[in-house]
Amino acid sequence: MSSVHPPVIGRVTVVGSLNIDRISRVARLPRPGETVFASETRLEFGGKGANQAVAAARHGAAVAMIGAIGDDADGRLYREHLQREGIATEWVASLPGIGTGAAFINVDPHGENQIVVDRGANGRFTVEQASRALAALLPVTAVLLVGLEAPWAVAVAALRAAAAAGVRTVFNPSPVVPDFPWGEVAIDSVVANEHECAEIFGDPVPGALAGRRVRHLVVTHGAAPTLLVTAAGVQSVPAHAVQPRDTVGAGDTFAGTLAARLAEGADWSLAVRAANLAAALSTLGTGAQTPIPHRTQVEALLA
Repeated sequence: MSSVHPPVIGRVTVVGSLNIDRISRVARLPRPGETVFASETRLEFGGKGANQAVAAARHGAAVAMIGAIGDDADGRLYREHLQREGIATEWVASLPGIGTGAAFINVDPHGENQIVVDRGANGRFTVEQASRALAALLPVTAVLLVGLEAPWAVAVAALRAAAAAGVRTVFNPSPVVPDFPWGEVAIDSVVANEHECAEIFGDPVPGALAGRRVRHLVVTHGAAPTLLVTAAGVQSVPAHAVQPRDTVGAGDTFAGTLAARLAEGADWSLAVRAANLAAALSTLGTGAQTPIPHRTQVEALLA
C-alpha cells in the first residue's frame, strides 16, 4: 500500500460512496409503471464520492478516499481502478459478506437521467470506521469533501472532525436527507443543485445560511449561471454552454474540481469557474467517470 504523504497544499480527502453503475440508454425515460427497451447497457465505475475523488485527482489534487466496498469481485476491481487514478485507498474498507454498492441509471438522448441506488457496503460503513480514517488523514488534508450516499451519521462525524481540526469542508448534501441535523456543526461550504438548494435552504439568499452554520453556498443550475451565496451577498458565475450527451456525473465533477481548486488556495471566483468548465466538459461523453476532464483540458478554456 502507498503511504500517506506529509501535509501539502492541494490534498483532498473524500468521504463518500463507491458504486458500480449499470447504465442503460433509452429513447425516453419511463413513466411510472411503464417498461421501455434500452439500446445498450454497460457497466461503469460510479458512486458520488468516488466520482468526486476522480475529478479532484484529474484536476491535480493529491486525493485519499474514505468509504466502503464489498469483499467481492466488484470491490477488488474498484480498488484497482482508484489506484490507477492515483487515489490512495488505504482507508477504503472491504466489508465481508456485503456487496459493493450499485447504481442503476437510465439515460435519454438529451442526457437527462433517472437513478436508483443500492447502497450495499456504503450503507454499512460506520462512524467508527470513518473516525479511524479521519484521525489518520485530517492532519494531512487541505479540504475534506463529504457526501450523503454513505450514512448521514458518517457525514456528520466527518464534518465535525474536520471543524475540530481546522480543515476546510465542502459538503455535497446529495441525496437530500430530510432529517439531516443542519446547524449541529459548522460547514465551510455546501455545493447543491437548484432542487437540493430549494429543499434545504429555500431561496438561495444570505439569510438562509446562518441558521445552518454554512459560510458558503454554491448552487448549480445546469447551463444557467452558478450562484455563490455568502453573508455578504450573491455572486453569479456564468456556466459553460455545451450540448450535453450525458449529465450523470456533472455535479460530482463540479464538486471534486471545486475542492481541488480550493485545496490549492484558489479564490472562490476562479474555483467556481473551473468547476463549471469541468462539469460542462464531463457531459460530452458517457458514464460518470470516463468523461471527467483532466486539468489541462479545463485550463485551455480558462485562459
